[in-house]
Amino acid sequence: MTINCKGQLIDLSVPKVMGILNLTPDSFYDGGRYNNDKDILSQTEKLLNEGATFIDLGAYSSRPNATHISETEELQRIIPVIELLIRNFPKILLSVDTFRSQIAHESIAAGACMINDISAGKLDEAMLPTVASLKVPYVMMHMRGTPQNMQGQTQYSNMMNEVLFYFSERISKARALGVIDIIADPGFGFSKTVAQNFELLNNLERFKTLELPLLVGLSRKSLIYKTLNTTAQNALNGTTILNTIALQKGAHILRVHDVKEAVESITLLQQFS
Repeated sequence: MTINCKGQLIDLSVPKVMGILNLTPDSFYDGGRYNNDKDILSQTEKLLNEGATFIDLGAYSSRPNATHISETEELQRIIPVIELLIRNFPKILLSVDTFRSQIAHESIAAGACMINDISAGKLDEAMLPTVASLKVPYVMMHMRGTPQNMQGQTQYSNMMNEVLFYFSERISKARALGVIDIIADPGFGFSKTVAQNFELLNNLERFKTLELPLLVGLSRKSLIYKTLNTTAQNALNGTTILNTIALQKGAHILRVHDVKEAVESITLLQQFS
């Protein structure tokens, strides 16, 4: 199983790690931490040295009840950082976390190579046609509603069946438009309760029926720290445990704040394959 990033075929038969670099002041774990060139470059170098294959840039916080920002502000946050990173790390593979087609278009033009959309195209009807025209890998995530109201949309008659049906519909639409490399993200923490998140992880093998690479984003999320009665800052050990379970159940990409620990999980699990 491979995806094409800037003409480079990335083999996902051995899972890869996507390092998170949030450019927002209000992200749930690292908001406001990387707000100048020196800190951005230092953190990016750290993530790459620890083994990240991709760096995921986010300029719009998608945490529950996040503040809505304009498209202009999102562009102003993200484009200069893409240009900065491409200048300093010419071979870097940048993913851009956005649900807006204009941000996607401008980001790829600036040097990014992948779009990571929390809404699978449902918050911007132009997103799927845009990604198809850009011919870049596309991460589509399951979510109901928006970051501002998703936590009130957790009522399912059969959550797993509904999530899988959501993907079958979105994948079909993307394929019809010509999107080639699609990656599915089950959406841990998005429009799901803690119990539903664990149900999702417990049934992760069912996503193999999609016949797509699977991206899992569990890093320091509330299902971990609420269960352990701790905080996001103290949720690294829990993250590593759940990432290991996700790998055993078929995850191809781990999206994480802490790259070193995720890479170690992959390396050790390879000894049992």
